[in-house]
Amino acid sequence: MAPTDRIILALPKGRILDEAMPLVRAAGIEPEPDFDDPKSRKLRFSTNLPHLDIIRVRSFDVATFVAFGAAHFGICGNDVLMEFDYPDIYAPLDLGIGRCHLSVAAPQDTLAEDHPSRWSHIRVATKYPALTHQHFAARGVQAECVKLNGAMELAPRLGLCRRIVDLVSSGATLKANGLVEVERICEVTSRLVFHRPTFKTRSAEMQGWLNKFREATDAATA
Repeated sequence: MAPTDRIILALPKGRILDEAMPLVRAAGIEPEPDFDDPKSRKLRFSTNLPHLDIIRVRSFDVATFVAFGAAHFGICGNDVLMEFDYPDIYAPLDLGIGRCHLSVAAPQDTLAEDHPSRWSHIRVATKYPALTHQHFAARGVQAECVKLNGAMELAPRLGLCRRIVDLVSSGATLKANGLVEVERICEVTSRLVFHRPTFKTRSAEMQGWLNKFREATDAATA
C-alpha cells in the first residue's frame, strides 16, 4: 500500500491516552511495542494493521492534524474542538473519557473584595482565549486574555493576573495553589473526530472505524 493511502490515527499525549487506549485496542488496533516504551522518542508508530499508523501528539495538536488532513481521525477533548472550531472536523462520537470541566478560578482571599458579579474588565491567564472571550462576552465582561500553555495556577500568585481559566478534574491543583472555582464554563469529554473531507471520500473505511469505536464505547459503558 502506498504511504499516501495509509490511515493515520492521531492520539493525545497525557492522561487522556491512558483512558483512550482500552478503546483503541477494543477497536482492533494494537500499536507496535515502542508505543508503550516510555524511553521511545518516536512520534509515529506502526500497528497490527498494515494500512494504519498512529501518531502521538499534544492534545491541542490532534485537532490541527485532523482538521488539515494530516491525520484522518483522532481523539481529542471537546474543549479543543470548541476553542478552534475547525469546519473540517467531524466529531460524531462522545467516547465518555477524559471527563473534567473548564472553569474560571481565582484566589480564595480575593473574592470578598473582587466578587465576580462586579467584574466588568478583567485579565485572565488561559490557553483557551477564544472560549474565555466568548464566556465573558456573554455576560458583558471584557476579558483581556494572557495566553499560557501551562502552569496557569502560578499566574495569580506571581501577580500576572488574578483569574485563570483552565481544566479542572479533582480540583486538587487549584486547592494546592490557593485557588477556588468561581464559574464553570463547560463540561469536557473526549470525542472521536474525523477529517470531514476524508470521511466523505473514504466513507466505507471511516464509517467502519466509527462503528468499531462506537461498539467499544458501548461495551465499556455497559
